[in-house]
Amino acid sequence: MTDSKHKDLSKRPSMNKQPPVKRVRNFNEVALGLTQEQAVKEAERCLQCKDPKCIKGCPVEINIPLFIKFIKERKFNQAIEVIKERDNIPAITGRVCPQETQCEIVCILKKLGEPIAIGALERYVSDYELKTKIQKISKLKKKEIGKKIAVIGSGPAGLTAAGDLSKLGYKVTIFEALHEPGGVLTYGIPEFRMPKGIVRSEVEYIKRLGVEIKTNMIIGKILTIKDLFNLGYDAIFIGSGAGSPHFLGINGENLIGVYSANEFLTRVNLMKAYLFPKYHTPIKIGKNTIVIGGGNVAMDAARTSLRLGSDVFVIYRRTEKEMPARTEEIYNAKEEGVKLRILTSPVKIFGDEKGRVKSLECIKMKLGQPDETGRKRPIEIPGSNFSMDCDTVIIAIGQAPNPLISNSTKGLKTDDKGYLIVDKNGRTSIKGVWAAGDIVPDSGTVIEAMGRARKAVIDINKCLSQTRPTIKN
Repeated sequence: MTDSKHKDLSKRPSMNKQPPVKRVRNFNEVALGLTQEQAVKEAERCLQCKDPKCIKGCPVEINIPLFIKFIKERKFNQAIEVIKERDNIPAITGRVCPQETQCEIVCILKKLGEPIAIGALERYVSDYELKTKIQKISKLKKKEIGKKIAVIGSGPAGLTAAGDLSKLGYKVTIFEALHEPGGVLTYGIPEFRMPKGIVRSEVEYIKRLGVEIKTNMIIGKILTIKDLFNLGYDAIFIGSGAGSPHFLGINGENLIGVYSANEFLTRVNLMKAYLFPKYHTPIKIGKNTIVIGGGNVAMDAARTSLRLGSDVFVIYRRTEKEMPARTEEIYNAKEEGVKLRILTSPVKIFGDEKGRVKSLECIKMKLGQPDETGRKRPIEIPGSNFSMDCDTVIIAIGQAPNPLISNSTKGLKTDDKGYLIVDKNGRTSIKGVWAAGDIVPDSGTVIEAMGRARKAVIDINKCLSQTRPTIKN
């Protein structure tokens, strides 16, 4: 192989994006995707390996080489059909799935230069399908078999389970607590990273598969797990996510101007606070915002605050290298003007005489030995306290499951953090009830939640030859 050939294979196209100076003034999608010519040229780089490790790197095991081959041949309809054999919401996963740590990291071309842009190619054919309006109902959909399944939650895990179960012939109903489906895709990820029109289109595809979606249905409040069985459901899948925010436990968290990232993003994304007064949910944000945390949610909160007119600092107790957020999201945030303050931990939030945030006391940190996560443990540096002026503080340090379902269901076992305990197939402690997604421990990413949901579906299908279970009082 010649050097020029090596050079041709080593580079992949850069994603087209809105320029930073323009995008910080709007909530339109930042990443604009590949052109058709870029997509085809990128597909031509694929080596079509005999032992494609990228498939095993994908939590839902999409036949990646085959869909890329179809792109190369400009057979985009066939490409999307291959993807949808394993992924019901590819326009979503093509945008938010961390391909760089999953399918792309094991691509053999990574040894030569840059791996195939699998995520960008998935997004291209998914968007092609939506734009050309040729969304087809899966050829795999089987004749209805007369059994009903309830799915709690319409986030990535719930949509995956519902779509796959419907393809298998089950009558599926999703029960969603909020007024619009999509879960974290709708309320947690900003419009500029996940357009809600895309989410609605993918939800419509799930509905076209035969899935019924009932919104404003809080399971554990309006209906219980026992009620669902009494209504005739043969199995229940719980994919209700983790909507209960974590807090720091420091003084001043009750001051005006302190938000959990969950509340802040829900107001802006689901309730369209960024379009107030056209929409009726206001959001107050000051001139100086501090976001506490280092994950994707922290980046989303910071970039949203920037678009609402605030100067933004993200403080994180480790270094940028240890930040759990995607490298792409950190880069975009910094490019837009978000400032990072690393090796910094919050100590106390101070308020004025009216109870409004005015400053945040912090302490400098250093890194010690690795902790249980494998990352170096942050250690306080005594006497290094300092103050940062601010009028808004957003806490983005993670979430826990809402206890409504577990508290209202006798015998449903949870761990000490409130997550449902499940086995490798997603089975909970109650016969006939499965779970996946953020409601279970170590849920990981959107695509990992989908992968676990698929495993649960396989097990549900296997078990439903048995008698429908019941729950005792």
